[in-house]
Amino acid sequence: MSNDYFNRMHELIHTAGQLSLQLIDQSEPRLKGDRSVITKTDTAVSELARVHLADLLSSGDHILIDEEDPDVAQYLDQNILDKTTYIWSIDPIDGTRLYANKIPTYGLSIGLLKNLRPWMGIVYFPLLNELFYCDGEKSYFVQNAFAKDEKRQVIKPVDENITSRSIFFMDDLIFRDFDWDYKDCQAMMQTCAVVDLCWPSIGRACGSIFRSHLWDFAGSWPIFLSAGLNLRSMKTGQILDKVDTNFFEKDKRPWKTKDYYILSSERNYSIIKNKLTPRIKG
Repeated sequence: MSNDYFNRMHELIHTAGQLSLQLIDQSEPRLKGDRSVITKTDTAVSELARVHLADLLSSGDHILIDEEDPDVAQYLDQNILDKTTYIWSIDPIDGTRLYANKIPTYGLSIGLLKNLRPWMGIVYFPLLNELFYCDGEKSYFVQNAFAKDEKRQVIKPVDENITSRSIFFMDDLIFRDFDWDYKDCQAMMQTCAVVDLCWPSIGRACGSIFRSHLWDFAGSWPIFLSAGLNLRSMKTGQILDKVDTNFFEKDKRPWKTKDYYILSSERNYSIIKNKLTPRIKG
């Protein structure tokens, strides 16, 4: 059964990625009420996923938490989640502003949680021809994805020694709340959660900080775990290792984490945290 789930995921991400390429010149970007960007591609991929997973979603043992679902808050109920074995979570287009401007570092993300914990995940960057995935056992980085000559490598634990060569990912909103010590590590903004979470798993950065929604990290979650990286609360250091409604907002921004989380190795967590100084407001 696990192979069936992964094969579905693999097929869906490929089809959705091709769809994103077909529509990129006519994506019709517009702003949502929260000023974030949406395109007709987001909607099309969301609908594609629902069709692709329809038989599973009707079984009663699967739910889908989808960024573009207007009723996505209905699943923010721990009783429902505890009774559901499989939770699919998708971000049809991650980095939608990048996609709308035809910048190649947008991605598509699908995560599958089992008993509330990360299990399988897949993230595809169509314009880069790069794919990251976890099949439930191992994680892989694939170049020239979905081609006959694709190149695949196993993702193994990384623990970068932070130096002046190092890069740390963050988004522009972080600077509203924190200052960064640039002494021996440079901050970089990619404005795409799956870049911030997947690229450190192959050593392209020493980590990242973010406060985001479940669908932004569900697909990357098992992948960066394979690299020995974890999301730790900025406030408490607690590792985010399962879905618990107490970790998420429920009203204005359902499924957004309440706290900031640092993605890093265990050794680098305190080093990175000490580089982030809360800004004094008022």
